[in-house]
Amino acid sequence: MRVSEIIKDKGSKVVSVLPTDSVERVSRVLRDARIGAVPVVDEGGGLAGILSERDIVRSVADRGSDVLTEPASSLMTREVRTCTPESSVDQLMNQMIDQRIRHLPVVEQDVLVGIVSVSDVVKHGLAEVLAVRDTLKRYIHEASVRAIDVD
Repeated sequence: MRVSEIIKDKGSKVVSVLPTDSVERVSRVLRDARIGAVPVVDEGGGLAGILSERDIVRSVADRGSDVLTEPASSLMTREVRTCTPESSVDQLMNQMIDQRIRHLPVVEQDVLVGIVSVSDVVKHGLAEVLAVRDTLKRYIHEASVRAIDVD
């Protein structure tokens, strides 16, 4: 399975913020969209970074609530790991596990086309497992019916 299938199912709408948006505004965006991380895009729409709830919570714990008035650019991760629509979901899972990443922006030709979370990957992995289970159940059922018909 490819990342493009996940994006097709969940949609390619990506909530994003600007580097100049305050951390307080970013926290509201995360809350309102019910997401755990948000890409930070520059004025041209290019991926400049990513900012997560964890980044915000850790910064508030370390530096106090004044951090909420700072721009997103002060907290965002600038070296963003990404994937492409053609990346395999297996590659994605391994990357997320190995690098302890929960959200990966999907980029195609330097354009942000989606974002995939660990829960998206788990959801699609579970769907695949259930589909295989159902196929095996049908196969076993049909084989047992044929065996009865032979007797």
